[in-house]
Amino acid sequence: MIIRLFALAAVLAGAVPVAGAAQSDAQAAPALSLELNALQDVGGACRLTFLARNDTGADIEKAVFETVIFDAAGGVVTLSLFDFRDLPADRPRVRQFDLQGLACSDVGQALINGSNTCLVDGAESKVCNDALSLGSRIEVELLG
Repeated sequence: MIIRLFALAAVLAGAVPVAGAAQSDAQAAPALSLELNALQDVGGACRLTFLARNDTGADIEKAVFETVIFDAAGGVVTLSLFDFRDLPADRPRVRQFDLQGLACSDVGQALINGSNTCLVDGAESKVCNDALSLGSRIEVELLG
């Protein structure tokens, strides 16, 4: 009986570091987060303000996302390419986009339909899609 207890303790002791390592790997997964941070009516346009955080470990030289804006009833209002320009690693960036002829009160949701361009080290990269994480600080939901 004592031998079985020692064997069980040895197995459990070996499993704990593995579980801890798996948990820390999941926490350190690279991410490119886009947060819809604010909407503001400006001169006949709705200005969308995004906070971008590139925690992928690589500088993104150019990031362009296909973005769809829906009205409050769920109808598509516009489909646009939002050029987030360069997104340096480990440095937050704020980017703003004006939607002419649209009042912010008419915006129901925004959808990041995927990346149109994602340049890393001078070449197209999948990191803008694979590491993408979306959120919204306001009532308008950011989907993806």
